[in-house]
Amino acid sequence: MIEAKTFKGKNIAVFGLGRTGISAALSLQAGGAEVLAWDDNEQIRQTAASEGVHLVDLAKCDWTHIDELVLSPGVPHDLPKPHWAATAARKADVPIICDIEIFAREINARAHERRPKVIAITGTNGKSTTTSLIGHIIDACGRDAQVGGNIGRGVLDLDEFHRSAFYVLELSSYQLDRTFSLKADAAVFLNLTPDHLDRHGDMKAYEAAKYRVFQNQIKGDAAVIGVDNPAGKGICTKLIAQNGRDIYPISGRRSLGRGACVIKGKLYDAMSRSCEMVADLNQAAGLDGEHNWQNAAAAYAAVASLGLNQKTIGKAILSFPGLAHRMENVGYVGPVKFVNDSKATNADAAAQAMKTYDNIYWIAGGEAKEGGIDSLQPYFKNVKRAYLIGEAAPAFERTLKENKVPAKNSRELKMAILCATKDALASKAKNPVILLSPACASFDQFKNFEIRGDAFRETALEIVRLYQRESSTAA
Repeated sequence: MIEAKTFKGKNIAVFGLGRTGISAALSLQAGGAEVLAWDDNEQIRQTAASEGVHLVDLAKCDWTHIDELVLSPGVPHDLPKPHWAATAARKADVPIICDIEIFAREINARAHERRPKVIAITGTNGKSTTTSLIGHIIDACGRDAQVGGNIGRGVLDLDEFHRSAFYVLELSSYQLDRTFSLKADAAVFLNLTPDHLDRHGDMKAYEAAKYRVFQNQIKGDAAVIGVDNPAGKGICTKLIAQNGRDIYPISGRRSLGRGACVIKGKLYDAMSRSCEMVADLNQAAGLDGEHNWQNAAAAYAAVASLGLNQKTIGKAILSFPGLAHRMENVGYVGPVKFVNDSKATNADAAAQAMKTYDNIYWIAGGEAKEGGIDSLQPYFKNVKRAYLIGEAAPAFERTLKENKVPAKNSRELKMAILCATKDALASKAKNPVILLSPACASFDQFKNFEIRGDAFRETALEIVRLYQRESSTAA
């Protein structure tokens, strides 16, 4: 745990006692702050209390005696409607922060020569893969990688600082909105597509929140920016005009004069005057598709900017196994490949998988996002047949049939997998892929996308094992 010693003697309210809220409360208590923690959910309060968190009903507090409010990133302070705790804080002129701000202040309190390196990653899609890949690379280079933030461990639950560590942080727009002091040695901006607009209001505000990943950087710090997306191109131009940091554009599909780029699957380092091939990503089992190639370029540029060895980075990228639920290669039945992309909870995310594979037996549906799957029409040509589940199934079926894509309402995931497997095996298609890439939230049938992806993997692996037994018996 990182002890929040810069808050010693202060009265700090903490609202929202999930993973990050509990770690923030315990960090503040360990550092000597007087913590007043609360959550609207009684069961969550009981869990927090069992871990040693000091509970106080914030609705009954005198907010004039509170110095700051640590508000869970998932709790709105403005749109669509401010939570009552945020309203109470504002009335008393109490600053609203999050756990990332606590982390930042703790680092800033250390002498410069004793500070660890910080790599911060944001973007609409690809954050988790890029964050995990960077951690994997740093581990392979024999360094201490502390990976957390919006993924895995809460940032204050990471190991205590030491100067040779690398803190690799996935940061959401919600976290960045309440972070003011973080200075990243390498800041990564991957892309920007419409999402979370109920929280930010419009794309301009959403982009402004993401842009905060570059705040406080100074000369010698690295800004790594995906330029395969219009927003990234604009941000890159803006930062170049400021001329205050080392700027490295990255692309997963085209040549760049500077930065890191992937051309026909091969990753090139153009961060200095020379341009060298680093790795053939066609050999990276865990990084299918152009979007993952961009993630690899971003990870390479971020780590290389901090002086780690080029060849070791390249080898580490090829050995990266990938992430669960993100175009995860589950296994094969003959030529049929099962791919778990349950994390694709919107059409933009699903597009990445759909443009990567041919001959797709597509499992989609759930709780639909605005716009449905209309934006995926350019990739319908890759779909041999669709198997639809959940609330969105009837609407998706209409859209697909209007576009002459065979589709059936399978209703439930297991039935969709069984039907897709039967059809894929019976087909004469080259390298067929059974792809769970729902383009929907999971909440109509599953608690979260992880449980949905686990269910897909479990059923797929049952089919793989059965096929292997039958093949062995026949031999």
